[in-house]
Amino acid sequence: MVDQTYDYDVLVIGAGPGGYVAAIRAAQLGLKTACAESRETLGGTCLNVGCIPSKAMLHASEFFDAAANGTMAQMGVEVTPTLNLEAMHAQRRDAVKQLTGGIEFLFKKNKVDWKKGRATFVDAHTVTVGEETVTAKNVVIATGSSVTPLPGIEVDNEAQVIVDSTGALELEKVPGRMVVIGGGVIGLELGSVWRRLGAEVVVVEYLDQLLPGMDGDVRKEAAKIFKKQGMALRLSTKVTGVEVRDGKAQVSVEPAVGGEAETIEADCVLVSIGRRPNTEGLGLDKIGLEVNKRGQIETDHEFRTAVDGVWAIGDVIPGPMLAHKAEDEGIACAENIAGQTGIVNHAIIPGVVYTWPEFAGVGLTQEEALEQAGGDKAKIKVGKFPMLANSRAKTNHEPDGFVKVIADADSDRVLGVWAIASVAGTMIAQAAQAMEFGATSEDIAYTCHAHPTHSEAIKEAAMAVQGKPIHV
Repeated sequence: MVDQTYDYDVLVIGAGPGGYVAAIRAAQLGLKTACAESRETLGGTCLNVGCIPSKAMLHASEFFDAAANGTMAQMGVEVTPTLNLEAMHAQRRDAVKQLTGGIEFLFKKNKVDWKKGRATFVDAHTVTVGEETVTAKNVVIATGSSVTPLPGIEVDNEAQVIVDSTGALELEKVPGRMVVIGGGVIGLELGSVWRRLGAEVVVVEYLDQLLPGMDGDVRKEAAKIFKKQGMALRLSTKVTGVEVRDGKAQVSVEPAVGGEAETIEADCVLVSIGRRPNTEGLGLDKIGLEVNKRGQIETDHEFRTAVDGVWAIGDVIPGPMLAHKAEDEGIACAENIAGQTGIVNHAIIPGVVYTWPEFAGVGLTQEEALEQAGGDKAKIKVGKFPMLANSRAKTNHEPDGFVKVIADADSDRVLGVWAIASVAGTMIAQAAQAMEFGATSEDIAYTCHAHPTHSEAIKEAAMAVQGKPIHV
């Protein structure tokens, strides 16, 4: 029953993967729940302009690339593809429409009230949403994140010359040349889409390797794979400015350590240097809630903020900005509000890059494991197995990649698993679940895996930890 002092037991601000899941779970637990969202549709960045539409374009462009560049011909299917970009965009929009509509249905089914508008705190239990004032015993901040701007470079998604990730999904034609600023997940995924459809893609990354945060071997292999696919990589390079002249972008670059500048001309520039928490305009000062140096809201293990009755989850709090992390936090936060015990194991949050092949990992990188071992290489064991030796990858003409298992030398407990494979994103769930149960590499090695499957590579990599893989 709702506390009669308030309109709601729980008000969630934001209906992205964290927010809508928190709202549904709170309602399932018998709490009177509302969710404030200013977009015309539910689902936040992820469903509207992020994870979901980008995967729709990645999947469609994979088919085009396989037909255009010979993979299908290798398997005896000879076609000459014609790109219908508008139809490709249409299937993307349809997927988004169905999924966002599905959340609206789930809100109605679970009796979650959708408050349409931007939310601002009046006090810790009072929030204005548009013209309405709503009170709640508990308020959950789940406002997500937005694109980090690059100082001095103005994004204009309408003009389609300098775009962010949202604009890169909506390009009306394939650019002749696209410069991607940032060699992280978003830049490589969207760069892959347009390269497959015919663009010349140049990736400019300030660091000396792609995919910051991933295992070192994965990062090195990524550079080889993307180069082989035809991407030009400008690593250890910084962008000093972008000018638009006669409908073309002039991108000024120079070595990260300093040196001779040059200009790259492009039809389109994608700015993808990361994301930042959405905390502006919430009125956090009204409730005495400060953000940390990264603009994030700090919480305790139960997702409580420093202000009683105010909670926070997802991209606005520390940790990886991933939809599945936000979802798990949304469930746990709602359960904590309801007096149950909601826990998220932040040490086991998988990450996936949905390029071809996919890159995925969970747990520690080899570098992190070595650091935790005080630099003593004898304290960790590593097993690797190449996808080239995996029978299913062989029959599917998918030779690139490997699986790597990192284990503690004394206990054999698995510390991290990293994979590059066409279905690495699906494979990594097995590793995450095994680690959640405290598995050893021997546990994985002696678990029977179906044959022929890509997942056998995880078994073989686990066997390699003990120095006894079979097929290599």
